[in-house]
Order: sequence, then C-alpha cells, then structure tokens
Amino acid sequence: MDPAGTSDPAGTSADPGGTSADPVGTSAASTKTPAGPERTAALQLGTRAVGVVGEPVGHSLSPRLHRAAYRELGLDWTYLAFEVGEVDFKAAVEGARALSFVGLSVTMPHKQAAAALATRRSVTVRSLGAANTLTFSGREIAAENTDGAGLLDDLRQLFSFDPDGRCCGVIGAGGAGMAAVLALAEAGAREVLVVNRSAPHAFRAAALARTAGRVARPVELDAADVVVQATPASMDGDGPMFVDSSRFGSGQIVMDLAYDPPLSPWLARAAGNGARTANGLGMLVNQAARQIELWTGSPPPIEVMWAAIGGRSGPVPA
Repeated sequence: MDPAGTSDPAGTSADPGGTSADPVGTSAASTKTPAGPERTAALQLGTRAVGVVGEPVGHSLSPRLHRAAYRELGLDWTYLAFEVGEVDFKAAVEGARALSFVGLSVTMPHKQAAAALATRRSVTVRSLGAANTLTFSGREIAAENTDGAGLLDDLRQLFSFDPDGRCCGVIGAGGAGMAAVLALAEAGAREVLVVNRSAPHAFRAAALARTAGRVARPVELDAADVVVQATPASMDGDGPMFVDSSRFGSGQIVMDLAYDPPLSPWLARAAGNGARTANGLGMLVNQAARQIELWTGSPPPIEVMWAAIGGRSGPVPA
C-alpha cells in the first residue's frame, strides 16, 4: 500500500471524484468567493485548478477534502480527479502545468515518476524517491511529499504523541512504510524498528532512519510505544497477516494506514487488548491539509475537512 498513498494511503469506496464542469482557464491571482455550499455553475475564467492523478482514482476522498477546504477559505478554486495510466503520466503533468494548474496531488502508481519528473525536489522527496505533491511555477515543477508529515500530525492530534525519544515500529517497507520510517526518525525517535517480509526492502527502509533504524522481528514490536501498519494486507478482511496484532495491548498506540474497512479485524484485535488504535484516515486528512497550506498559504480548515468525509468514524457515501 502506498497513502495514503495517496494522495490516499489506501482505497475506499467513497467519492468518485471529478466534476461535471471543465476548467476554462486560470489566473495568477486567487479570487475570493463567499464560503458556503459547493457551486454547481460553470467554472469562471478566474477559477484556479488543482487535482489528483492516479490509477485508479475513483475511490479517492481527496476531492471532498480539498473542495470543502477551498469553500471554507473563500477561494474560487476547484479540485478535479484524473485517472491517468503510467504511459500518460508525463504528458498529463505537462498538460496541467501548461494549463496553469496550481499543482497536483499524486497517488499510486505515480509517486516515483512524479519525483523523477520534477525540476526541484524537497529533501524528503530526495530521501524517499517519491512525491505526492507537485507545484507549478512557470516551467518549474516542484515536488514535495506530505505523507510522513500527515502521519505525525495525526499522532499528535489524536494521541498527543511525540516520537522524540520513543521506540517506534513500522510494519512494511513499501512507499507508505518508508515515509513513516523517515518521518518518525526525523521527529527524534530513539529507535525505529522495521518489520517486513522481504529483508532487502526492510534494510533499505531502516537505512532512512540512519542510526535509529534497524530491521526487527515481530516479537520486538512488543516494546514499541507506537506501531504503524503500512501494508495493504489488512484490507483483505480477516486474512493472514505477517504480524499478529493480538500481541499488542495497553500502553501502545497501533495505527493501520488502511482505512477501508474503518476498523479492520487486525486493528480490532489490538483495540480489544487495550491498545489505543486509529486507521489511516487521519494521515489522509493531514497530508491533504499540508498540500492545501503549501498551495494557498492559508491554514487549512481541518474540522471542515473532517466533516466533509463524515468524521473519524469513516467515509460517508457521496
């Protein structure tokens, strides 16, 4: 699995994304509109456009999150969803830049291609080799990755948890797992334990944490203050998992970055043993909030964004 990602860390059956109106142009300056219900009239010449590209994107909650935020901020912005295959990704990005889009959210399977295509990359993107955010300025394409920061934001908001000096565990060494490892290490984790089926991938992910990172066995996660499950395995119902969550309990935080179902059997077992638990919706909301702040320069309306997807209990039907 990859968040998110994501821009979504995992799939859901919610918002189909997109809009029935096509953007007819943009301008360099934002124009204000009153906050309120989503407008259904045709987009105006001054409307600014952003969007998400991926394959698939029909499940994406990003359009709901972004549109709600822009309405609340009083911005005449729209957010569109584009299903783009790998062979067309470069052309799609160049087309969005040429059409004066502000930027794009990037989800699977394009995050590595987004990083490679950029003309300027953040330190995080250079470390991960993946980007979930592209910003256009003239002919420049700047790449950022907000997934790890979104995870840290959610840990702080929901659990008041600061990784500084703590032992943290990550299950999985794909894109989402690597983003989690890097974020936890940069936040000062004393130790970042990486558990993964494939040893080479585990060592690659652990190296992101430098001296704090090491490849571990599942039993070693018993000592972790927080455990982040960053594989798509829990989305398969009650199928076999690499790490049995019944080993976790009181005093631990257990996060499953998948959010469909909202409470997987894997996460439910940890909760039943007394662990504090959360799914990946908070990471999704917060990584989107980071994109919104990057593009608009305004503090994102987090509560409004949560309301747009039905709150922490899970997405509501479109």
